Amino acid sequence: MRPTRTALTLVATAALAPALLLTGPAFAAGPAASSAVAVATATDPAGSSVDEMSDDDVRVAIMRIIADPNTGKAVYAAAQKAMDGTIEDQRYFLETGRRTAQAEDDRVAIARILASADPKSDRAVIREANEALDANTPETLRAFLETGHRLARAEDDRVRIARILADPTISDALRAAAEDAVDGTPEELRYFLEVGQYEVDG
Repeated sequence: MRPTRTALTLVATAALAPALLLTGPAFAAGPAASSAVAVATATDPAGSSVDEMSDDDVRVAIMRIIADPNTGKAVYAAAQKAMDGTIEDQRYFLETGRRTAQAEDDRVAIARILASADPKSDRAVIREANEALDANTPETLRAFLETGHRLARAEDDRVRIARILADPTISDALRAAAEDAVDGTPEELRYFLEVGQYEVDG
């Protein structure tokens, strides 16, 4: 297992700042919850293919990846290596190398999810995470982090709420709140378990 991702240094960010100021709008940062940026496609923000990008645009795109605080360790290392190489190396990174490196970061992120999962109460998360790792393609790894984890956690959360409802000693107010929550969105399920149930009986 590779070590966890380390933070970018201020020196590296400062060194990149002048180049970033000369470009158009930066790539939007990916969701922090996934701990990894979205898998790269062979396009720039405007939708042009890498083949259509100028050499300067290619370098700027890679520098943005390096400067993004959500960039994973493997992607960061591959981007730095590309910047130390030729323009062909840099184009290869945007077209292919980043996707491969992102898959490595995604495997680490999924392994962390598994390490923190409770075998008794996180069965769906464990099942879906293992299926993603077994499939072991960049697409399945990313799909789990972007959508599969959220849906699997919701499945586990519904089981937790069903167990609350199965308790005959709970108050009428808590039962009503649990019944409302159990058919809700993943976010509503999570909110009930983390906050709502305590507000009802508080």
